[in-house]
Amino acid sequence: MNYNNKKSNDDEEPSFDSFRKMVLNDYKLARISRETSVLGRKEVLNGRAKFGIFGDGKEIPQLAMAKVFRNGDFRSGYYRDQTFMMAIGVLTVRSFFSQLYAHSDLEAEPVSSGRMMTAHFGTRFLNRDGTWKNLIQQKNSSADISSTAAQMPRLLGLAQASKIYKKLKNLKETHKMFSHDGNEVAFGTIGNASISEGLFWETLNAASVLQIPIILSIWDDGYGISVPNKYQFSKQNISDLLSGFHRNKKEKGIEIIRVNGSDYMDLTKTYVCADKIARYEHVPVIIHVTNLTQPQGHSTSSSHERYKSKERLEWEMNNDGIKKFRDWILNFKFNTKNKLQYLANVCYLDQIDIEAKEYVKNEQKKAWEAFRKPIIEIKNEAVNILQKMQNAYPNKKWIDKYVKKYIQKLHDTTRNFTTKKSIFCIVRKILYLLSEVESDSKYCLIKWIKKKYDQEQENYSSHLYSISEKAFVKRTEVFPVYKNDFEVDGRIVLRDNFDKLLELYPDLLIFGEDVGKIGDVNQGLEGLQKKYGKTRIFDTGIRESTILGQGIGLAMRGLRPIVEIQYIDYILYALQIMSDDLACLQYRTKGGQKAPVIIRTRGHRLEGIWHSGSPMGGIINYLRGILVLVPRNMVKAAGFYNTLLSGDDPALVIECLNGYRIKEKLPENLGFFRTPIGIVERTRKGKDITMVTYGSTWRIVNEAAEELYKINIDSEVIDIQSLLPFDLQKDIVKSLQKTNRLLIIDEDVPGGASAYILQKILEEQNGYYYLDSPPVTITAKEHRPPYGSDGDYFSKPSVENIVEKVLKIMHDS
Repeated sequence: MNYNNKKSNDDEEPSFDSFRKMVLNDYKLARISRETSVLGRKEVLNGRAKFGIFGDGKEIPQLAMAKVFRNGDFRSGYYRDQTFMMAIGVLTVRSFFSQLYAHSDLEAEPVSSGRMMTAHFGTRFLNRDGTWKNLIQQKNSSADISSTAAQMPRLLGLAQASKIYKKLKNLKETHKMFSHDGNEVAFGTIGNASISEGLFWETLNAASVLQIPIILSIWDDGYGISVPNKYQFSKQNISDLLSGFHRNKKEKGIEIIRVNGSDYMDLTKTYVCADKIARYEHVPVIIHVTNLTQPQGHSTSSSHERYKSKERLEWEMNNDGIKKFRDWILNFKFNTKNKLQYLANVCYLDQIDIEAKEYVKNEQKKAWEAFRKPIIEIKNEAVNILQKMQNAYPNKKWIDKYVKKYIQKLHDTTRNFTTKKSIFCIVRKILYLLSEVESDSKYCLIKWIKKKYDQEQENYSSHLYSISEKAFVKRTEVFPVYKNDFEVDGRIVLRDNFDKLLELYPDLLIFGEDVGKIGDVNQGLEGLQKKYGKTRIFDTGIRESTILGQGIGLAMRGLRPIVEIQYIDYILYALQIMSDDLACLQYRTKGGQKAPVIIRTRGHRLEGIWHSGSPMGGIINYLRGILVLVPRNMVKAAGFYNTLLSGDDPALVIECLNGYRIKEKLPENLGFFRTPIGIVERTRKGKDITMVTYGSTWRIVNEAAEELYKINIDSEVIDIQSLLPFDLQKDIVKSLQKTNRLLIIDEDVPGGASAYILQKILEEQNGYYYLDSPPVTITAKEHRPPYGSDGDYFSKPSVENIVEKVLKIMHDS
């Protein structure tokens, strides 16, 4: 291949030298990445790590993609992108192996502190105190998740943020850490087989509608684990399958480019072209990268020799991207005034190969030694305490022999490889087998175990919620203030409060199905799009997963989205993204990333199988890490929105679907009053029985309490208000100390949220000790509620159900 340069000789040589340097640096990095994959697999197979999945075979296109990735840009990718992460300077070989070993030191493994499995990448958006870093001055990657195609929805929001920042000029100064005039691009990556997932198509469709700066690379190696493309999608070629989205002169759409994954120069040109289209035209681009290989198979859990033919394996060997790149380097010729210049010869590349292998091996050793060091220290501390125990029981020789045996076990387990688990198992076993004997050294061991265990809880169980100054636990209650007793529909309370919030928070966005023009189906946003514009209040398609994904991506980029899911029944469409991505974001990055999305929905007490659900049991178990708030009326709901926007935790707010036309007083201090999170409210004092409930059911319970009072039963009613977190001040057990009876009323299925509430009250709050009779629950039936008032009455808790149950409790006790 010959390239002619018409510039003067003075200009030619430096130009070629810089080109040569770039190419050889890329080759070296490709070799380093490949050696990392090869050695990583060996480390898993020799037992030092649990599981390995690597990016071998994808090196060359990722080098090209890295060339156009700038400070301020964002990645939303998956577990094959190690070369790209190395190329943009946010992943080292040592930190890669630290993650492989699950090293729980944030300095050694800054992506997740050992919480995520290997090849799950990300960068830190937050400082140690939970405040934002300057994201425009660094290269950014949202934290990966394993679920195939689940990285796609958030990609939508990461890209849309650029468009919003470009339009909302008033944010230029206040949000300069998040965007530079909206010029950032969101880069996505996905494997060929994962495009079979609905999330891929939903995201693609939305991106085409929104016209936002996305560059999405499809790494196509022909397989999804063992299943070839012909079983994954129709058409032989992904590009042909996507052709309906292709933009043309008449219609907007997506630019689609197909490129050979081993052609270094063509790949580089392709990404430069894609970058110009996405960054400056705000048109989404798909780059279908073909002819890729997977030299080591899918992961360490399988061998591709089991499912690939000999012909395919031979083809992969001959068409390996690095081999092709090497051949291209050796054959490259540059002609300057009849003088041929070359990039490198065989010896030079062989030397790079040797150096790359040695470098990776050295970095792996350092990562392994750093991983083992704190474990050995824990073992040595344990041994020292146990050795003291040997002499603590002079009259019980069996103890000396017994402890000596386990000291030897500790030495044996750490000679080659060990875990903290193996050490704790041994010392805790000693402790409970010596439960009948006493000594000072035994209490030293107890104290040591508690101290170390607490430290490990910080390593493995911290940062489920925000730890910043804006964390929900640091938000104080502000009561609503009323001028008079004038009442309005509940929807008016919400509408006027949202109006004030949009005024107070210029970065607040509200969007979802029917949110814009008509102001949501219940008119809680009536007229606000006209007042604040379509950039801040806007409609979306019917696509719950990507509505939520938009919210996650926008929140990651410093905006404050309220995303609306029209009914709680439709949360099921978005539940995977809520659980796999949003709920565990702060946890899986150990406080490195956050996305304070507020999810607004409505539920309970309408009529019909698909519009009156209350799937709270599933929600509270899948969504640990998201606040789940269940206000009984619209003033309480508005107070929650005010609290949440003053904080930085993600939340789900479930408004009462039958409460929008119920009259409520309109507070004077709209936008400022706050409903506390994690705090229950006693709405009725009583002495005979404690009735605990939430949401729409509260009105039924309150009515039942009135009926019971007429027959001399004085009920105390407690509104939970917040399911996650639950009663942080333990006020419910304080009520039980007075009434000694407990009834939980919940319109979820039996064993759903009611079981969760019981566990919290009886076990965590020790409420069992104050009961004079068994605790009782009233729930909905196991089936979904049938349509109509009669169906609702006979399948969900009613006033009569509650009164009759209380009478039985009082009679039995």
